[in-house]
Amino acid sequence: MAEQEREREHVRVAVIGSGFGGLGAAVRLRREGITDFVVLERADAVGGTWRDNSYPGCACDVPSHLYSFSFAPNPDWPRAFSGQRHIRAYLEHVADVFRLRPHIRFNSEVTRLRWNAEELHWEIETVRGHLTADVVVSAAGPLSDPKTPDIPGIDSFEGKVFHSARWDHDYDLRGKRVAMVGTGASAIQIVPAIQREVAGLTLFQRTPPWVMPRADRAISGVERWLHRQLPFTTQARRGVLWGLRELQVQAFTKRPNELGLVESLAKANMRRAIKDPALRAKLTPDYRIGCKRILLSNTYYPALAQPNVDVVASGLTEVRGNTVVAADGTEAEVDAIIFGTGFHVTDMPIAERVIGAGGSSLAEHWKGGVQSMRGAAVDGFPNFLTVIGPNTGLGNSSMILMIEAQLNYLADYMRQLDVLGGSAALDARPAAVTAWNAKVQERMKRTVWNTGGCNSWYLDENGVNTTIWPGTTTEFRAATKRVDLGEYEVVRPPKGVEAGQPSGKGRKKKVEAGA
Repeated sequence: MAEQEREREHVRVAVIGSGFGGLGAAVRLRREGITDFVVLERADAVGGTWRDNSYPGCACDVPSHLYSFSFAPNPDWPRAFSGQRHIRAYLEHVADVFRLRPHIRFNSEVTRLRWNAEELHWEIETVRGHLTADVVVSAAGPLSDPKTPDIPGIDSFEGKVFHSARWDHDYDLRGKRVAMVGTGASAIQIVPAIQREVAGLTLFQRTPPWVMPRADRAISGVERWLHRQLPFTTQARRGVLWGLRELQVQAFTKRPNELGLVESLAKANMRRAIKDPALRAKLTPDYRIGCKRILLSNTYYPALAQPNVDVVASGLTEVRGNTVVAADGTEAEVDAIIFGTGFHVTDMPIAERVIGAGGSSLAEHWKGGVQSMRGAAVDGFPNFLTVIGPNTGLGNSSMILMIEAQLNYLADYMRQLDVLGGSAALDARPAAVTAWNAKVQERMKRTVWNTGGCNSWYLDENGVNTTIWPGTTTEFRAATKRVDLGEYEVVRPPKGVEAGQPSGKGRKKKVEAGA
């Protein structure tokens, strides 16, 4: 068997994930003339988080015309803020229009990535086979893997348990007593969507969110006709939405005290729906608005005011049979527990599967804190780029803007490899990574995310904000427009090792079975 040989596929670029980041990377590679790439997707369809999150009421809190690619405008968005179904359909449309499907390998979860320092490529193991790639683009995204707390007694619970990102559509909630754990962006959509059909709903709230009205409405047929006939009107609409959010950034990043007026508006929004002073007290945050993401809903507060809803201002700490117990001792009998407890953002599981040049995993490399250069490159991991990497998140605008900025960086990265010629790789200099992150964290000190007095998922276990970008999208776009080769080491094959074909050429390599 050891003497038998088999072919292992080699591609120039392997992209991990087929959400907005992965599909965007695929489109950009094609626009750069690169067709020798694959998109490795663990599921059986494209869509990323918009495929996985199919819970009742799931929708985006960014306006539709801004939450779409600039190179793929959609004149037919049905609402100002679109729901999950329409966003997923949009991503399917992008995959079709840009002819990406031949590149996509479904049901191909990546189990291991290992850098081969002799041949200067990544060895990739998936559940469906092996391949190698000159460059890997990880677009797995920080909202990919649900985080469920380890609650004592949960294994003995006789009812139904699931996470909001893994909704069980076969389970009928009608007439059931339900515990909703968490009050983040998913929970405030789920609660009003299920409140009318359940017998009782107990909401476990560790920290109340700030909730503003959602200026949603149906986009009229006339508007859609106009956008189809005159495409510049779609661009203008997008431009206005973008500009307004750029103007808001100063308050979040440099003058958090100016957000007091916004807090007053949020409190007024609460008073309109919540008449009970005791309930209002439970729902009023004690931190500066914006410290956690500001949530948008017109139906959350009215749902909480209904007689079949009980708000427990304490986290879930124990399950005894069918009884759920809060930290303050509150108990409730329930038939189902739904966790809206977020994702592994600062401890992404895929980091454990990426083995760099030094033999350590990305998770081990990041043990002291998650960081990269320009949200894309990590020292010791040559030719490995991330989309929506550390400190690229936004607190008030569309992540698609940040993704497109990182795609610019990817495009220039590939150009630089072509210019270098032959077999070459780029490895971020540790000093450059450190310098970039020092600047980011220095800017972070004044932001509402660091000074607002809350404990959010933006912060890692050390209290460091490794998630949010402390500036405008314009600034980030400028910072990622070009690759500065001075920030990288150019890596060549070791002396005495014969280099393979130039990295731009696709090839099949013969390797021994079991290698």
